[in-house]
Amino acid sequence: MGSENEHTVMLPLMAHGHLIPFLALAKQIHRSTGFKITIANTPLNIQYLQNTISCANPNSPEKFNVNLVELPFCSLDHDLPPNTENRELVFGSSTFFGWAVDVAKSAGTTNVTFITGGAYGTLAYTSMWFNLPHRKTNSDEFTLPGFPERCHFHITQLHKYWRMADGSDDWSKFMQPNITQSFQSYEMLCKTAEDIEPGALQWPRNYTKLPVWTIGPLLPQSYLKKSFFNLQQHSGKNPGVNPEKIIEWLDLHHPGSVLYISFGSQNTISSSQTMELAIGLEASAKSFLWVIRPPVGFDLRGEFRSERLPEGFEERIEETKQGLLVRNWAPQLEILSHKSTGAFLSYCGWNSALESLSQGLPMIGWPIAAEQTYNSKMLVEEMGMAVELTRGVQSTIVGHDVKNVIEMVMDEAGKGQEMKAKAEKIGRQIRHQ
Repeated sequence: MGSENEHTVMLPLMAHGHLIPFLALAKQIHRSTGFKITIANTPLNIQYLQNTISCANPNSPEKFNVNLVELPFCSLDHDLPPNTENRELVFGSSTFFGWAVDVAKSAGTTNVTFITGGAYGTLAYTSMWFNLPHRKTNSDEFTLPGFPERCHFHITQLHKYWRMADGSDDWSKFMQPNITQSFQSYEMLCKTAEDIEPGALQWPRNYTKLPVWTIGPLLPQSYLKKSFFNLQQHSGKNPGVNPEKIIEWLDLHHPGSVLYISFGSQNTISSSQTMELAIGLEASAKSFLWVIRPPVGFDLRGEFRSERLPEGFEERIEETKQGLLVRNWAPQLEILSHKSTGAFLSYCGWNSALESLSQGLPMIGWPIAAEQTYNSKMLVEEMGMAVELTRGVQSTIVGHDVKNVIEMVMDEAGKGQEMKAKAEKIGRQIRHQ
């Protein structure tokens, strides 16, 4: 059968952290095979994909045609607000759609599961749901099937839905069958590389008994080469500050001197955490660029109000040029690849982790949900290029501790220098694949 008749249908989870990798994979498949590509999703997410594709570099000689299909979806039927299709909690594995295996079989074709997370984080996430190990011990620490005995996990690394799960709850009834079905796929594709997770990749292969193939980080070549590219082409979103103004602000600072802070497009922190983070940032005297959103309990799409920060904070950092607050969205790829950026305070979503790793930047972990705590655990314990500040939105932090962690990571000697060296080594491996 000729390539013009071959057809690949993609079913991403309804979250931006999954849509972008699926779109990148679609482009890669089309480029190498010429197959017809169809991506099916809910109406708002199809609109997002259309905007992202239309923002691509118009000067690129590559032409990419994809068939975008809207699936019927009424937000009110799923206890979501009007014009909303994504919940706050998302996770990093396409095992969510295990039923796609049966759909593929009924159509006489093959299902391949695309893991948009890393090998370590995805295995931890699926094994945790499948085995519920915290229910089998009275200890706050436990081991996890699929991982070596040396890997110990903690109850605080479980989201509240996990802690309450006992196998008979609605979450377990949904997750466990989908995981079981996804393990019946023909094979799995993982958004990572052997150089990034050399040891951890063998663990899901042993656990699932499936071929697990790495397809790389799926980052734009222009980003890996640190060459100019359209500031909006990777997102299709409207920035909170003119992207050129952000780059101009970064240009004012010394190489490696700026801490970039972002919790992603679907996460935020509490009001008290926002206040203490601001106090610690200012006290550290380090330059920072903070993508800031309304705290927990407020509309993420709403406007952030300055009274949620220390009095006079925004005026002081603007006057001294110590900090820049960006509301809504910022061009993360350009920021991370800028010579002035020296570290990343992140929620540890896998896409953001790869973007940071590829630029050789050490990280400060603040995982919020899903598999993020396991990504953070790997970055800290397996790679040694991150430290974890805190976890979740209910933890208590104080500005003094924030200050100390920032100073340690941004230090040009000691622990900071060691983390930077390890991050740069991984970055070189990713860029030279």
